[in-house]
Amino acid sequence: MTMDDLIAKQMRVTRQENPHCESVSFDRDCADAFQQYVNETLAFAVKRGGFMYGTVLEDKRVEVNFIYEPPQQGTEEVLYILRDEEEEKLVDAIAAGLGMKKVGFIFTQTIMQNKKDYTLSNREVLQAVEFHAESNMEEWVTAVVKLEVSEEGSAAIHFEAFQMSDMCVRLFKEGWFETEIAEGDDPKLSKMKKDVVVGGKDVKEVDNDFFLVVVKILDHQGPLSSTFPIENRTTQVTMRALKSHLNRSPSLPLVKRISDFHLLLFLARFLDLNSDVPALAQCVQAQTAVPEGYKLLINSMAETV
Repeated sequence: MTMDDLIAKQMRVTRQENPHCESVSFDRDCADAFQQYVNETLAFAVKRGGFMYGTVLEDKRVEVNFIYEPPQQGTEEVLYILRDEEEEKLVDAIAAGLGMKKVGFIFTQTIMQNKKDYTLSNREVLQAVEFHAESNMEEWVTAVVKLEVSEEGSAAIHFEAFQMSDMCVRLFKEGWFETEIAEGDDPKLSKMKKDVVVGGKDVKEVDNDFFLVVVKILDHQGPLSSTFPIENRTTQVTMRALKSHLNRSPSLPLVKRISDFHLLLFLARFLDLNSDVPALAQCVQAQTAVPEGYKLLINSMAETV
């Protein structure tokens, strides 16, 4: 028996019964803004994804309060996330100011995928475990949004949440996954570079469901709104959008009107990453008056239209 054989014998892939987080709760507005776009604009024809930000509570409950949608390209079966490091620095700075952090990854499955017999495809498992492994977070959550059509023809949007199992994350980190997916590969199975043990048998292909741990879904009303146009979609966000957003409720204090992650991200492009961005986000978190200097800057930006 070679050393590789011995290692393979230790790599027993079994179902993990319990997730490391108690549940995941979605802010209703941010979940709605995401699913509305994929349903009404993209018609679930191409894939869409985003990073979920929020908090992990002491009892391991994860709360998602906003979804950042990075630059991306989606097809029927593949989601290419075109990560922008500079933009992600702004997002993380805003999140830190709000007392939040990145807690998961959310993506959609297309109508064509619904006809396939899998919970997650091999590509989706690879992408999900990559982000999970990168996070180094036990409570990291992967969420899937799909349109399910009943036999009677009525359609309903479903959210499902999972964690990638500890073994899945370990196999990925240690380079066991075959990352090249060929045309004829069965999407229900993840290929390994070496044999692993499943149900007492040595195999190089593992049913994707073995890697998924179901997480209970709840919802809540978080501290932010989600009414400002969202980044990296088909329509570019302009100063005009800022002006009309601020004019929508002129009687509200400015801090209330800017309590929207997507608006803060728009403003952040014109502010200093290390000082202004966290300071403005902290105002929003504490709901304190926006300092005069920022107030003047925001109003002058809105008036440039």
